[in-house]
Amino acid sequence: MARLASTSRGIGRAEGDRIDLLDTPFPDLDAALAAGGDLGALAESPVLESVSLDDVTLHAPVRRPSKIWGVGYAYRDHREETGFTSTDASPVIFMKAPSSVVGPGDDIVLPPVAPEMVDYEGELAVVIGRRATAVDTAHALEHVAGYTIGNDVSARDVQRGAIEGRPADTSTAKSFDTFTPLGPWIATLDGLDDPQDLALRTWVNGDLRQEDRTSQLVHPVAEIVSYLSHQTTLLPGDVIMTGTPGGIGGRQGLYLRAGDVVRIEIEGIGRLENTVADSASKAAGHGH
Repeated sequence: MARLASTSRGIGRAEGDRIDLLDTPFPDLDAALAAGGDLGALAESPVLESVSLDDVTLHAPVRRPSKIWGVGYAYRDHREETGFTSTDASPVIFMKAPSSVVGPGDDIVLPPVAPEMVDYEGELAVVIGRRATAVDTAHALEHVAGYTIGNDVSARDVQRGAIEGRPADTSTAKSFDTFTPLGPWIATLDGLDDPQDLALRTWVNGDLRQEDRTSQLVHPVAEIVSYLSHQTTLLPGDVIMTGTPGGIGGRQGLYLRAGDVVRIEIEGIGRLENTVADSASKAAGHGH
């Protein structure tokens, strides 16, 4: 299995605490996917230079998806903690603004209009590699380029309609700038071809908040990809956030505050870490 990253110095292949900068015709993974590139083959490109991870900046593995789909109430324990009791057979879906994407190490900025109830959601994220229109479940994963880690950051007061004068709005609540950290890289399918039993953990300031396995998804990944491909055509580079397990901060009154560090780890993929900042400190030039 290869782990491919979009970096400040081009496309790289992660190897432990180092990264091999690859000789490819593409500036980043967005361009490679848009050109129909196979990431497994791309990972075999000649190495230009091997450098420490500290010597490059990791960007979001895909920074310009045409769309980001999200899945709500996706894990059994999350349904329990939120009291979600629907028996509908289809996934609960919503969309996030592509402009909300940031990379590993970038700040999650608390929005000035809704800074008080911002929450984390550690998730397995699917990156589409081949155009998919109305594909069946059996062939859905053939359209996947690989997997990365996502944080579906959410302003719960906006989501619930708890701000006077604003209706409940899930998509807006999850689409503020910086509300979709992705990374640190894409794990290709050759070695991670079964996303259905991976350990997922989320920490805030070293406190373990979420711990589950993707086997507890109500709808398996292939089913989610197939279902969404029947809603809109999925394009290379599109991202699907497959949902979060139980342990969200909102159910514990533990909302994010400036200075908090959110770390999400998924077995076989890696670790995504972001620091929370308020808009004032960000505007003053502090943080990333």
